[in-house]
Amino acid sequence: MIKDIQKQLNHLQVLLDAAVLAFSYAFAWYFAIKNPIFPEGHGVLSPRFYFSVMIPLIPAYLFLYWILRLYKPMRTIRMKTAFFRILQSNSVGLLLSASILFAFRKSGYFEHYSTRMLGFFYVFSIFFTTAERYFLRKVLSALRKNGFNQKHIILVGFSPVSDRFIDLCKKNPDWGYHIYGVVDDLAEPGASYRGISVIGGIKMLGDLLSTNTIDEIAITLPLAAYEKLPGIVSTCEKSGVHTKFIPDYQQFIHSKPIAEDMDGLPIINIRNVPLTDPMNAILKRWIDIFGSLVGIVLFGPLMLVVAALIKLSSPGPIIFKQERVGLHNRPFMMYKFRSMGVQKAEEEKKAWTVKGDPRVTWIGKIIRKTSIDELPQFFNVLKGDMSLIGPRPERTQFVEMFKEQIPRYMIKHQVRPGMTGWAQVNGFRGDTSITGRIQCDLWYIENWSLSLDIKILFLTLWKGFVNKNAY
Repeated sequence: MIKDIQKQLNHLQVLLDAAVLAFSYAFAWYFAIKNPIFPEGHGVLSPRFYFSVMIPLIPAYLFLYWILRLYKPMRTIRMKTAFFRILQSNSVGLLLSASILFAFRKSGYFEHYSTRMLGFFYVFSIFFTTAERYFLRKVLSALRKNGFNQKHIILVGFSPVSDRFIDLCKKNPDWGYHIYGVVDDLAEPGASYRGISVIGGIKMLGDLLSTNTIDEIAITLPLAAYEKLPGIVSTCEKSGVHTKFIPDYQQFIHSKPIAEDMDGLPIINIRNVPLTDPMNAILKRWIDIFGSLVGIVLFGPLMLVVAALIKLSSPGPIIFKQERVGLHNRPFMMYKFRSMGVQKAEEEKKAWTVKGDPRVTWIGKIIRKTSIDELPQFFNVLKGDMSLIGPRPERTQFVEMFKEQIPRYMIKHQVRPGMTGWAQVNGFRGDTSITGRIQCDLWYIENWSLSLDIKILFLTLWKGFVNKNAY
């Protein structure tokens, strides 16, 4: 039943997308050709020619939508994800259309076709397709909340995984998941969690499937019961009911894992680290080199003035070098402007700076408060020890301490440390929670993108360099 409804929804979605694309094309033609906003040079081709191009164009775009998974069930897909898929599809469509246009222009066939119209079509198709998806999603969510288009599910295994799944379904009624019950061998029949009861043992699964209309089975076994998995899968496959497996590895994997296929052997990576992709790493490194050179030129005069003031304020070197732990746990010397009087190495390692610390010079107080003392790290970035954006590096002795005290602390060393990062723009600077800082660092590592780096850079500039927790 639910499969038939899903097929009908997919057919409806394709028809709606085709109608929206046709409307967007006609709208683009109206503004670019029929009643042009910019009248000069809008082309001389007939309406019949323009609309004949639309005939192959729309199926091509629908094919791109299918390739980029826009026709997957929308129950649990976020609108943000759907928008980015629409943007990707239409961007690829624009590039292909423009390529074909310019390839055939020399033949004279598309010589007068309006490139401006392609631009209008690109903007309108993204806007109207996104609006269509948004309103369709709202309608389906409302229907599911009211009991229509429900997906009836049995859970196999009464465990923390099943509890988590039930919580999510209760929190998101618009997903339309109706949990019929849980089968489990260890829990007593009648035991329940948030109104979802254990309705029998695992041996009863076959009878339950044959006597009830169930659309899906979710295997939510605890890790200790995985030896039962082959028999459960066999029972599910005999019933013909779609089955999904929700693994009990939350204590090991806390975010989106990445699956690989090694010649038929499925492999799940424990953690998704986008910067392990060579192309991502190369792109970020190029940006770091360019950004560090710009920073050195831009802040060069200020660094010269600060260097002179440090030399006048107290005897000793201008640059303070301190060993920090970087990419792949490798130590490196991080540069800062010296903000304290010269100390012995063993004294410097004892503790962090505290409020009113007598070791800090008068110019040191200013440059620490305004983060100017960090400017020499542009040279660390240029060398490759650091990145412009990333988790802040810590001293070796504190890394040894934190890795024993804070779970997953060492994961931050899977990427280059940064001059600023997601933790810093979220308020974790100076003497603040190490645990909160690590949570931000891990989120950044697992969700890295070029747009996120740009966002952090602008937030750093927007919030300023003054650090109230720097002493």
